[in-house]
Amino acid sequence: MPRQQQPAVQLDGGQIGYLQLDPNQHSGGVGEYLLHRVKPYLPPWLVTAGTGILSVPATMAWGSSAAGAVGLTLASLGLTSATWWAGKNTSPQRRLHSAITVAAGTSWFTAASLAGPLAGPLPGLYFIGGAALAGSWNVRQLLRVNADGTPASTDGGLLEKVGLAKTMVTSAEVQPNKAVFGLQLPGGELTPDDVSKALPRLAGALKVAKNAVRLTPDADDSSRATLTVVPNDLLKAGVPYPGPSHPGGSIADPVHLGIYEDGGWMAMFFPGDPQAGRNAMHLLIMGMTGSGKSEGGLTALTEAVTRRDVIVWASDPAKAEQTLGPLLPAIDWAALTVDDTKAMITALRAVIPARTSWLARYGYKQWEPACAETQADGSPGMPYLLAWFEEAAKTIRETDDDVFTGIAQEARSAGITLVVSLQRASGSQISTDTRASLGSSWVFGLRDDRDAMFALPDEALDAGAAPQAWRDKRPGYSYLVANGIPEGVWATPGRAYLTPVDDMTRAVAEFAGIRAACDPVTAKAAANAVGPAFTQRTRHPLPALPAVDGEDDSIYEQETGAVDYDYDLTADGADGWIDPEAELPAVEGVVQIAPPEIPPRAKVGKSEAQRIMAEILAEFEAAGLTEVGPADFMEHCDRFHRTRSWVSGQVSDMVANGRLAETGDAGRYRIVPLHHAAA
Repeated sequence: MPRQQQPAVQLDGGQIGYLQLDPNQHSGGVGEYLLHRVKPYLPPWLVTAGTGILSVPATMAWGSSAAGAVGLTLASLGLTSATWWAGKNTSPQRRLHSAITVAAGTSWFTAASLAGPLAGPLPGLYFIGGAALAGSWNVRQLLRVNADGTPASTDGGLLEKVGLAKTMVTSAEVQPNKAVFGLQLPGGELTPDDVSKALPRLAGALKVAKNAVRLTPDADDSSRATLTVVPNDLLKAGVPYPGPSHPGGSIADPVHLGIYEDGGWMAMFFPGDPQAGRNAMHLLIMGMTGSGKSEGGLTALTEAVTRRDVIVWASDPAKAEQTLGPLLPAIDWAALTVDDTKAMITALRAVIPARTSWLARYGYKQWEPACAETQADGSPGMPYLLAWFEEAAKTIRETDDDVFTGIAQEARSAGITLVVSLQRASGSQISTDTRASLGSSWVFGLRDDRDAMFALPDEALDAGAAPQAWRDKRPGYSYLVANGIPEGVWATPGRAYLTPVDDMTRAVAEFAGIRAACDPVTAKAAANAVGPAFTQRTRHPLPALPAVDGEDDSIYEQETGAVDYDYDLTADGADGWIDPEAELPAVEGVVQIAPPEIPPRAKVGKSEAQRIMAEILAEFEAAGLTEVGPADFMEHCDRFHRTRSWVSGQVSDMVANGRLAETGDAGRYRIVPLHHAAA
């Protein structure tokens, strides 16, 4: 027998829910099942019967008492007034219905107690009026259920309290830590945008976190939406990295990053898939310091280096080996300085047309796993290229705001994914054109809601995504908005795996044999573009596999040559030994260091700042410089007091006016002599 749903149950404390009953659980037969079905409709009839029964002893106690008559009358009026007052937060219909029922019932009880339940018209009023009132409440209860047996509204007045009056709960699905409710909005009065604005109030009424309540509008009906409530945070404990999700597989397979709050996999796709209608991905990773952004990126890179048909070019001029260190042996090109990063960007621009020409020659409209295999004419394949720029804000500061724009707009068709990772993707950090071209985003904890607007689309924010609620207090918590991820999941919190260094080292060493090398087409284009910066790039040796429990540590010592020396620093005569318990020498003098005096910042007008920029360029030219960039001008920012984006705009104007000319290097421009520019 199918599972049956009992009519809506209104719960105190602002809860939304309904009960599911399985008739198979009641083994008493048809009679017990029918009784169970009737139970919800019995309370009004039991109250009616109890009122009639209680009128008999009431008559015996107060039938001839004037004081009893006064007391019963006052009690009737007081109870009716209290009912009307208590119903102020309910709908007008329910308030009126409740007050009429109490007034009629207490009036009859008062009359029956004083005159007797069988006096005059009281018996008829009891049987006819009592049955009518009890039946009216049964009808009201039936009207809360749709024709298909699902509850039409199970909110207990909660939605009305948060400003969503007339909104009906049309369906409910309850899981161990997740409840999903279908909402029918009053047509022409409320829209999903109105519900989104009420989500913080709804979260407060339900006593859950702000981002525990999310909304997904119906794509085909603007009067419908789905409300998801997750009362408990199951991501607090974190999840260790379980190992490669597709060891030795293709980069076209999903790259597992962590788990969602409902236990599902958090995964992304780098290449496109025409059959799935998915384009290749460019990714923006954003998160404040301490949010776990870099750790999440390392998990994604660890997954990538276990695949057979992808090469990784990675840059981190800010932290160098501190972040990428364990993965460097598996990275085809690691740019750990600003100069190497500039060369990598220049090489990327050069390899895009070379790779697209190769794909067109062999009949590929976009990169697919077959591209990495040996082709029909015996030519070697072309692996996917993952270009990863960690701490990209430094790269942008040292080059140009639009340094990634052209790559982001053209690289997809060449089998290249661009990943830009930075703490804050504001307009002063990265070009809006670049940000728009990236398309996908992986957002960790942020400082405020303004930062969230830089990386998350309106659909995710309206659905309840709030990375500012985590800040740096919950490392690894994140939202993933990417190609291949359904829109309904964009606002679902997840948490990136915690990937230990030993796991990264093991992935680098164990999969070295199947890992792809740079293909001839890409290598030739990069070498022609930047020469030794690519051909003589640093290649890091493979590490020894980390020892696991039960292994003999001597094996590790033999492979690495590591020797455990036993130093006795406490021995007498040990050079450099300092007794930590000894008294410190007496203070002989104190030097007071005053803070430097900072002169007030002078205000410089726009025209004056432009004149100073021209003077600085003339100084560069007089000093014998032939190439400059925005970073050179920013070294003199104390003279014109302008932001990096303003300087980049002025450099662009100088290029347009012929005073500067573009070079092959990203963010570098050739100085055109003034007399040539004027000509």
